Amino acid sequence: MIIESRFNGPPGSGNGGWSAGLFAAASGGPGPVEVTLRRPPPLETPLTLADGEVHDPDGHLVAEVRPTGEIAAVVPPVDLPTARAAAAGYPGLVDHPFPGCYVCGPRRADGLRIFPGRLPDGRTAAPFRVPAKVEVPTVWAALDCPGGWSVIAPGRPYVLGRIAATVHALPAPGDECVVTGATVGGEGRKALVHTSLYGPTGQLLGTARATWVALPAG
Repeated sequence: MIIESRFNGPPGSGNGGWSAGLFAAASGGPGPVEVTLRRPPPLETPLTLADGEVHDPDGHLVAEVRPTGEIAAVVPPVDLPTARAAAAGYPGLVDHPFPGCYVCGPRRADGLRIFPGRLPDGRTAAPFRVPAKVEVPTVWAALDCPGGWSVIAPGRPYVLGRIAATVHALPAPGDECVVTGATVGGEGRKALVHTSLYGPTGQLLGTARATWVALPAG
């Protein structure tokens, strides 16, 4: 497995959702899996998966992939106009810890450009125009950042630590979907978030639960 450089999150490392989706797809498990990132996933580096562990060429543990139970973490949908209105207020347009992120970075014209804005009830929502090439990691990536932006605050960046997702179906290229996210708990530096992806007719395409970790101050 190789995470191509264009699928970055923070500078120099893979987007958490994309990377986790790549590892999950490679695991080939019959049911849902949970991916725990143990270090920033390296870019353009051959990675191996064996016995539920992803290692780099130097033997460093990058991630763990484990079977998990059914993921019932569904965030209610909103319609496309509501998602577009929320995205217009996306805080990352003004203050983004990683503006080059493949998923939610405003500086990435070639990225997914998912810009989750807040709804009045605290959830996030964003439209998502599906790219020409769609695969399982695409959906995991789309289910990643909208949850994080339900807890990210100015001067308080978070990164993905753990994510479990179920992909019910892949969207079609060019579909305009809606992603919703919500914070459902947390303690200390950790926040538990849920995300859901809905297709153009409102069908639930995927859902995820994730733990995001605040980076140390300074």
